[in-house]
Amino acid sequence: MDQLRFDGRVAVVTGAGGGLGRAYALLLGSRGAKVVVNDLGGSRDGSGKSNFADAVVKEIKDKGGVAVADYNNVVEGEKIIQTALDNFGRIDILINNAGILRDKSFTKMSDQDWDLIHLVHLKGAYKTTHAAWEHFRKQKYGRVIMTSSNAGIFGNFGQANYSAAKMGLVGLTNTLAIEGSKYNIKVNTIVPTAASRLTEDILPPEMFEAMKPELIAPVVAYMCHESFPDSGAVIDSTLGYATKMHYVRGQGAILKKKPSDPVTIESVKEFWPEATNMKDSIHLEKIADTTINLVEKIQDFEERSKLDGDRESYWSSYKYDSKDLVLYALGIGASVENESDLKFLYESHENFAALPTYFILPGMAIESPLVANSMPPGKHADFTNILHGEQFIEFVGDLPGTEGDFKVRSYVVDTLDKGSSAVSIVNSEIYQNKQLVARTQQHIFVLGQGGFNGPRNSKQAVEVQPAPKRAPDAVVEQRTAEGQASLYRLSGDLNPLHIDPNVAAASGHPRPILHGMATLGFSARHVLAKFGGNDPANFKALKARFVKPVLPGQTLVTEMWLEGKRVLFQTKVKETGNTVIAGAYVDFKNVVSGQASSGPAATAAPSGALKSDALFAKIQEEVGKNKDLAKSIGGVFLYNITESGKTVKSWTLDLKTPAVHEGGPKSGKADTTLTVSDGDMVDIAAGTLSPQVAYMKGKLKISGNIMLAQKLGPLLKSNAKL
Repeated sequence: MDQLRFDGRVAVVTGAGGGLGRAYALLLGSRGAKVVVNDLGGSRDGSGKSNFADAVVKEIKDKGGVAVADYNNVVEGEKIIQTALDNFGRIDILINNAGILRDKSFTKMSDQDWDLIHLVHLKGAYKTTHAAWEHFRKQKYGRVIMTSSNAGIFGNFGQANYSAAKMGLVGLTNTLAIEGSKYNIKVNTIVPTAASRLTEDILPPEMFEAMKPELIAPVVAYMCHESFPDSGAVIDSTLGYATKMHYVRGQGAILKKKPSDPVTIESVKEFWPEATNMKDSIHLEKIADTTINLVEKIQDFEERSKLDGDRESYWSSYKYDSKDLVLYALGIGASVENESDLKFLYESHENFAALPTYFILPGMAIESPLVANSMPPGKHADFTNILHGEQFIEFVGDLPGTEGDFKVRSYVVDTLDKGSSAVSIVNSEIYQNKQLVARTQQHIFVLGQGGFNGPRNSKQAVEVQPAPKRAPDAVVEQRTAEGQASLYRLSGDLNPLHIDPNVAAASGHPRPILHGMATLGFSARHVLAKFGGNDPANFKALKARFVKPVLPGQTLVTEMWLEGKRVLFQTKVKETGNTVIAGAYVDFKNVVSGQASSGPAATAAPSGALKSDALFAKIQEEVGKNKDLAKSIGGVFLYNITESGKTVKSWTLDLKTPAVHEGGPKSGKADTTLTVSDGDMVDIAAGTLSPQVAYMKGKLKISGNIMLAQKLGPLLKSNAKL
């Protein structure tokens, strides 16, 4: 790697007579920078003076560098900057490192203790930076480092003055990074932990020895270099380690139930756990982003309130990716032994897809209090007395893609009295990008809670359909694995009934039972393969009733009857003859009898202009200019560009002809098919995302001739010929 140098640059380092400042000055001086070594040479509390700066200057000069000493106080920062201008004619780098300590508990702290700390740390950094700022603006170049502390980030007993000043420097950094951006002035903060005059009798001797300033100096030097990409960053470093720190903001909560409700002290208390929940927290870069984020949340709240009306609803979020889909497919019996299952198990398969029953999971609303709240007076529901009785799902439009996130609205539509038990009918609506993509319905049996003179049936219920009284049109058998339940539970249903022998015995089972949803997943797979061409995009709806449990290791027998575009089915256990799923059906968009289809995956309609369109237009132009280079690769490449896991546009790079056009190959098949998201495609071309890393992380999926893709890669970078 080429050495990063500072030839022609002038650096000012305050507090450079020892510790961190000395390490910064020596390193910059050794890499070609001309250095102003500033230091009053005082003790830890700022009193006294010495000639420490001269000693550091001598060290730099003895090693062939250029440096001058400066003994001005940072509160007179303009004098320090003038030293740089008088001796070297310019200023490029400013490291605000000077500092003192006046530690006392808050009750004993005097105004002088407070004022002196702020003068040196905060005002000193302001004065030196302010004096250099106009020079940076005129030359359109500058690098500034502020020095904060973990005491500022986290607080520390006895350092109220110091921590306040150090946190103030972070705020100063944030604003100057904004103001300096158009002038190529980058301002960043270092949070160092190192041995210095300030810590020599505070740290244990062995720790003091290990925390060498020389381990932090390379981090700060890189932050000062012209190639450093960031501005406004807070970097924590010690012992040869570095990390970025920043604030994150939780998802928060609207502090009322409906837009028309007032916000009261009581409502604040009610929503406080949600308001302070840091799960799924985000980092916002600008003040404007916080306003946009808040407006979006209020709009979301108002839209949800319109949907809810007077009904109690439970809203939840659900995220998934290719790993979740593969784990689910394994949990419901998909196997590489069946070649047609590979597209459900291999994220780089050109037709990789989700099994449709996976999308029942977002609507399960396991944490929802809805069922408990729906019980009549004197009745109760909890995890000890509820059973999943029936399940329905219907897709609205296309099947969701292979990664994404949902907002899910769940609500109770009816509560039935079945005599000994109550039944709560729970509907869920699954939204992606504010568009409804699926509806589900669960019938939750609440054992022992009937007898409240409620209705026995509901017009809101999606009814099961009895199996015909004729021989099945198709039958599929598949044995479940002994560990099937322990695998399926990783898709989210962690009920110990499915893995803990003691819980199973207490519930009256000889051993842990298989999840009903796993049994349903097996059966739906069988139906999809037999009558849906094994194409998930062909799947429209499903309804089923759970009758009896299955023990892992038992063999499932799925019996199917075809009636139009509906396939009725029931599932039995071969070893016992028991029916375990009844009254079930799958509706297809089109019936495709037989085994799995090997045709191409369905492609979603383009969503308009993509970021990668300009890239492919440029490739098209360059291929026209460099036909011989294109022919030297000699392959046909199909790029499937995705958004939210769905293919939204395809491009063919025919480097045999050569030609580049939107859509698939005009004749024959592609030698190599590459599937990548719009944003990742641009990042790969720009060189900010390595193709190898993208491939290993599943962001870039390649099928066909992978070696040919490696040959193509270097020529598609933004600075390459094609």
